[in-house]
Amino acid sequence: MTAEDHDDVVRLSELAQSRHLRVCVAESLTSGRLANTVGAGGKASEWFAGGIVAYFTEVKERVLGLTPGTDPVSAACAEELAAGARTLFDADICVATTGVGGPVPEGEHPAGTVYLGWATAEGRGHRRLDLDGDPDDVMDASVDAAIRLLAFHAEGLRRPLDGD
Repeated sequence: MTAEDHDDVVRLSELAQSRHLRVCVAESLTSGRLANTVGAGGKASEWFAGGIVAYFTEVKERVLGLTPGTDPVSAACAEELAAGARTLFDADICVATTGVGGPVPEGEHPAGTVYLGWATAEGRGHRRLDLDGDPDDVMDASVDAAIRLLAFHAEGLRRPLDGD
């Protein structure tokens, strides 16, 4: 699927451009799929600050500021990853993905348990998804939901222009 085929990427692109936003992503579960999809948006070089893929907990802690001991499949983890990446990229909005793609559970977390974290200067939050399907289905559905979440939060943001 190309960005042009993904209405939510088109919407995100238009919002980011018109509101002069810097967007970024942090990924564990989706392994770069989210950044790849967002980065294919129209004029992404003007608004997509970048993305980071961090699987190892030690990398999440060192680079993104995850609190040691945080469950990597949790709302707290998703929110901290989003907040850390937003700071790293000096972005207005960030969405992070973490969870269990499957096909087997991870500890007490069933396959398909996904957390999306979001962060802006005004705050942060999360969404929990309980998805079905094979790992590719879970990752695709997670990317789709993450892009919708980015666009939703982008609607409420506007970066002031120099001199505003």
